Amino acid sequence: MKVRIIYDNEAGSGVRSGWGFSCLIGEELLFDTGANMNILSFNMRRFGIDIKRIKGVFFSHEHGDHTGGYKIIEKMGDVDVYILRSFSKHFKGALSSMPNVNLIEIKEPRTLYNNFYTTGELGFFVREHSLIVETGRGATVITGCSHPGLDKIINVASKFGDVYSVIGGFHGFNRLEALKDLELIVPCHCTTRKREILNLYPSKSLRCYTGLQLEV
Repeated sequence: MKVRIIYDNEAGSGVRSGWGFSCLIGEELLFDTGANMNILSFNMRRFGIDIKRIKGVFFSHEHGDHTGGYKIIEKMGDVDVYILRSFSKHFKGALSSMPNVNLIEIKEPRTLYNNFYTTGELGFFVREHSLIVETGRGATVITGCSHPGLDKIINVASKFGDVYSVIGGFHGFNRLEALKDLELIVPCHCTTRKREILNLYPSKSLRCYTGLQLEV
């Protein structure tokens, strides 16, 4: 399964960076939309992504650096949009007003479709859910900002299978020993201890940037 980072604070050659995060899993599931639709659209064009092939959009949490580009959904065909039930009425209304959107509200851990799952709502002050992708190597967890705590997210994800890799924002997570059994670690966007993670696990961690492509 291919994962492409299409919005991040850092960027490779020929694409744009921006404060926020988004990635495409396979060809059909978009995870978050970054902060700016113009940057997201530009990067998707540069990668040759066919936006009409996207069938699902997963919003991890309702912060602008992860939802700001949401109007790109209007350019898609019919699409399932996964949000937390606790998202604001305003954002739900904005999504529901799009005629191509089938809005799916999440509370508990569950299967989304095929080998895609959600941790369900985690956290108190900032409520968030993470995506779990089951692959032949194990479960890959994709996070927005990991506000509830990366260790808690991994613990919930492990109920769906052995966790092989974690990709996304880790925020201020500092229990880095909790990552020692993972095979692939990709700290992105808001990760405070990004450099420390890369130095601590040099053989199995990768620098995240717009343009990075991974096989998980």
